[in-house]
Amino acid sequence: METVSVLTILNALGGLGIFLLGMIIMTDGLRSLAGDSMRNALMRFTKSPLSGALTGAITTAILQSSSATTVAAVGFVGAGLLAFPEALGIIFGANIGTTITGWMVALLGFKLHLGTIVLPFILLGTILKLFFRDKIASFGYALAGFGLIFVGITLLQEGMSGFEGIITPENLPSDSLAGRLKLVVLGIIATFITQSSSAGIAATLTALYGNAINFEQAAALVIGMDVGTTVTAAMASIGGSANVRRTGFSHVIYNLFTGMMAIFLITPYTYLWETAAPNTLMQNAEIALVAFHTSFNILGVLIILPFTHQFAHMMKKIIPSKKPKFTEKLDKSLLEEPTLALEAARISAQDEFIALLQHTNFILGDLQYGKKLDLLLLQSALNKTQNYVDMIELKKKEATKWKLLMALMHILDHEQRLHERCEEEEYRAKHVQKSPDLKKAHDSLVNSNAQIITAINSKEFSKARKTAEKNEKEIMEFMKHYRDMIVEEIANDQIDIHTGTKKFEAIRWLTRVSHHIARITYYMEQTILETAK
Repeated sequence: METVSVLTILNALGGLGIFLLGMIIMTDGLRSLAGDSMRNALMRFTKSPLSGALTGAITTAILQSSSATTVAAVGFVGAGLLAFPEALGIIFGANIGTTITGWMVALLGFKLHLGTIVLPFILLGTILKLFFRDKIASFGYALAGFGLIFVGITLLQEGMSGFEGIITPENLPSDSLAGRLKLVVLGIIATFITQSSSAGIAATLTALYGNAINFEQAAALVIGMDVGTTVTAAMASIGGSANVRRTGFSHVIYNLFTGMMAIFLITPYTYLWETAAPNTLMQNAEIALVAFHTSFNILGVLIILPFTHQFAHMMKKIIPSKKPKFTEKLDKSLLEEPTLALEAARISAQDEFIALLQHTNFILGDLQYGKKLDLLLLQSALNKTQNYVDMIELKKKEATKWKLLMALMHILDHEQRLHERCEEEEYRAKHVQKSPDLKKAHDSLVNSNAQIITAINSKEFSKARKTAEKNEKEIMEFMKHYRDMIVEEIANDQIDIHTGTKKFEAIRWLTRVSHHIARITYYMEQTILETAK
C-alpha cells in the first residue's frame, strides 16, 4: 500500500493556506482600492431585484468577496436605503459573481501555470504597500494577494500529486444519489472549516486536475461548498436585527434551493457535454466544472427572480420585526460601516421628528395631520438613537462624515427638547389651543408643521427648512407685540398676574417649539447635503 510523505502533506496544506492568504489579501486590497465607490454604485444601480442581481454579480466579481457584497446589502436594508426585495436581488447575484474565482483558478492557474511568473508581482505589490499610501498601497496589496493565490495553487498541485494512486474516485462515495449527497455534506463541512468556498473549490479543481476524483464527484463537492458558504452568514445573523436575520437565512434557503436543483442537473449536464463534444469532458474537466458551477447559479437566479417579492414576504412572515418602529433600523452590525450607521441614525431621527410634529399638532387640536403618540415610547426611541450615534466612531479627518455626525447630534438634541415641550400639553399647549388671542400664532404653527411633514415625506428638505424658518420668524414678531399687550393688560388691571403668567408661558411655549423645529429642519437639510457629497 502506497503512503504519503510528510512533505507532500505539508505542501498540500501549505498551498491551501497560501491560497487562502492570497484571497484574503487580494480582497482587502480590492476593497480598499474601491473605497466607498463600489458600495455607492451597488446602491445607485439597484432599482429592482433584477438590477440588484446584476450589480451584486458584478460587485462580487470585482471585489472577489461575496461576503463583502452581502454585508453591504444587509447594511442598505438596515439603514433603510434599499427595500428588502432589492437587497435579495443583490444576494442572489453575489452567488454568480463568486464563481469568477473558479474561472480564475482553472484558466490562469491550471492552463497558464502562473505560479512562477507571478513571483515578481508579489515583490512589486509588497514594495508598493510598504513605500506608498492610499490607492497605490491598496493596489500593491491586491497585486501581492493575486500573486500569492497562484503560488498557493502551484504548491497545492505539487502536494496533491503525491496522493496519486492513494486518493482515487473509488475511495470516495459512489456516483449515486446517496453518494452525491454524502459528497455535498463533505463540501459543506470543508467550507465551514476553511471559512472559504474559494479555497474548497480550488482544492476540488486540483484534485480533479490530478484525477484523484471524477467530474461527478467534483460537481457534488462544489454544490456542497456553495451551500456551505451560507453557514457562516447564518451564524453571524443570530442575535442580529430582523433585517440581518432575514438576509442571512434568505441566503441559506436560496442556496439550499439551488443546491438541490444542481444535484439533479449533474447527469443532464454531463450528458449534454458528451453529446456536444464526445470524449472531451475529462480532458477539460476543470473548465467543465467551473462552467457547471456558474450555470446552476445563473439558472437559480433566473428561476427565483420573478418570485422575489413573494420570497421577501415569506421571510418577513417567518422572521417578524420585534423592534419599535423608530429604532428598527439601528442595527449594531452597521457600526462597522460608519456611512451606513449614520444613514440609519439619520432616517430614525427623521421618523422621530415627523412623529413629534404629528403629536404637536394633535395637542393643538389638529385632527388632520395630528396624531397622538406614546411619549414614553418616543422618549425611549430618542434615547436609543442618541446612544447609537454615540457608538459611531469617526476620525475628524473624515470631514463629510464628521459634519454629518455633528448635524445628527444637533438634531437629536433639539428633538429631545421638543419632546419636553410636548410633555407640557396640559399647562401650555392647551392654553395655546383655547386662547382666542393666540389663534393666529396657533394656526401658523399647525399649518407650518403640516407643510413640513409633507415636504420631508417628499424629500424636499430645503422647502421644509424655509417653511419652519418662516413660521419661527412670524411667531417671534407676534411675540414682541403680544408681550407688550400682556404687560399693558396687567398694568391696567384687565387681567391678574396669574392669568398674565399663563399667557407668557403659552407664547414662550410657541416660541420654543417653533425654534426647535426650525433648527431641526436646518440640520436635517445639512445631513442631506453632506450625504450627497
